[in-house]
Amino acid sequence: MELRDYIRLFYRRGWIAILVAVIAAGVAYGVSEMQTPVYSAYTRLSVQPARADWGLSNTLKDLLRNYVANIQTHTTAQEVIDRAQLDMSTSDLLSKLYLSPDASTFTIKIEARDTDPEVAYAIVDTVAKVFIDQRNAWNAKQDKRDRIDVVMLDSVYNLGYQQYKPKTKINTLAGGLFGLMVGFLVIFFLEWLEQGNIRTHDDVERLLGVTVLGQIPAHAGTSHADAEQRKSSKLIPHPHKI
Repeated sequence: MELRDYIRLFYRRGWIAILVAVIAAGVAYGVSEMQTPVYSAYTRLSVQPARADWGLSNTLKDLLRNYVANIQTHTTAQEVIDRAQLDMSTSDLLSKLYLSPDASTFTIKIEARDTDPEVAYAIVDTVAKVFIDQRNAWNAKQDKRDRIDVVMLDSVYNLGYQQYKPKTKINTLAGGLFGLMVGFLVIFFLEWLEQGNIRTHDDVERLLGVTVLGQIPAHAGTSHADAEQRKSSKLIPHPHKI
């Protein structure tokens, strides 16, 4: 198909793609609005060696994963629940908790997701404080040169929370784009079904490979009286044949 064929096609049936896109976007928006919002809150812990030692710093990079494993235990989760007075099990709390160690910056990101932003706040803040207390208790038994300090870079309440899901705008846009693609497929499918039909002189030239020099104009139509006369002549036999 040439460019003008595509233009003609979209001019005739472009409304189909637009209609499907609008319907798909509407469905995506409706489904997103029916979902229960989930909110996310987070903070970052800075893990700092007591002295600027290359060996201690490299050891600390490996320890970050161990620290994350210690936080993600039912023992720590139970202590967090008791301190924050949360009405949930340790399994529920751990399912809402997400930890990301970053060895390049010696930080641990603590994130919690819940349908109640206040609960997400409480989980993140309490987990951070419990871990800091655990590290302080460990440091008290170590030589000052071997201690590893943990501090909270920002309060979770200062950082605020954000809606993790559903992302209504993104879902609506994605639904519209998907519907638009489906609409184009429908248009091309309908065109494929009618590819043998001849509608214009361009179709004749394309199918036969010849140049059309002229065309017979459509019949302007007949009057009602002429139509009745032809109808009567078919119903009444000729007098000479009686």
